[in-house]
Amino acid sequence: MRTAFYISDGTAITSEVFGHATLSLFPVEFNHKTIPFVETEKKANEIKALINATAQREGEKPLVFFTFVNHNLSEIIRSSNAVTYDFLTTFSEKIEQELKVAPVPKIHRTHSMHEKSYDFRIDAVNYALTNDDGANISNYAEADIILVGVSRSGKTPTSLYLALQYGIKAANYPITEEDLDSGNLPQCLVAYKHKLFGLTIDPVRLADIRQRRMANSKYASLKQCRIEVREVEMLYKKHKLAYLNSTHHSVEEISAKIISDTNLERRKY
Repeated sequence: MRTAFYISDGTAITSEVFGHATLSLFPVEFNHKTIPFVETEKKANEIKALINATAQREGEKPLVFFTFVNHNLSEIIRSSNAVTYDFLTTFSEKIEQELKVAPVPKIHRTHSMHEKSYDFRIDAVNYALTNDDGANISNYAEADIILVGVSRSGKTPTSLYLALQYGIKAANYPITEEDLDSGNLPQCLVAYKHKLFGLTIDPVRLADIRQRRMANSKYASLKQCRIEVREVEMLYKKHKLAYLNSTHHSVEEISAKIISDTNLERRKY
């Protein structure tokens, strides 16, 4: 298995995202290693030694994706026995030519704490936690969106990701068996129908998830899951609610699709 390193003098999120996105194009398995906060030449040389040792042990050059503000650190990593990819330099040089403005490197700028966006996100996370799983229905007027769906269809992680990544206030409410029997929206949601977005999921996948939570129960049975999924989708269609099947999508993809479909305002920046 080939090793891929993601290295930076900051969080390494940028090099990791670019690297993963690039490698996902290839049907090859990788051993992924992320190394953040390489801020000194001493540390950079230690990482260089690790890369060289990996190359010697595996008999193949590792792939190294890196972002450094400090040119000296870049050169140390570039001199290792690896195939290296420097994202910042590659793109900043082209952009400099277009803008006719020289870049002003500053460490930790990409993912540092911007006070306004940080406050948005923390406030949104607190809101998501307070309004998780129908625990609090008194302040839905503040919600940017209310996710609905049967139990274990992905509402909570999606709500938290929308909050943490985009500063979006997302509540979520579980559609219960009683709600499905009535065929109507829970009364507490009726006034906020314009904020509702449904999640659904493949019944087999849902049963597998529920089995880990409550094994061999009616709640986790495939029959029960099939009934709930069928009826919740009928509910969405009856009330003309937008909805998304979460089965084959990551939380990141689900969140991005919700934002795209609803035109929610991002508060990330």
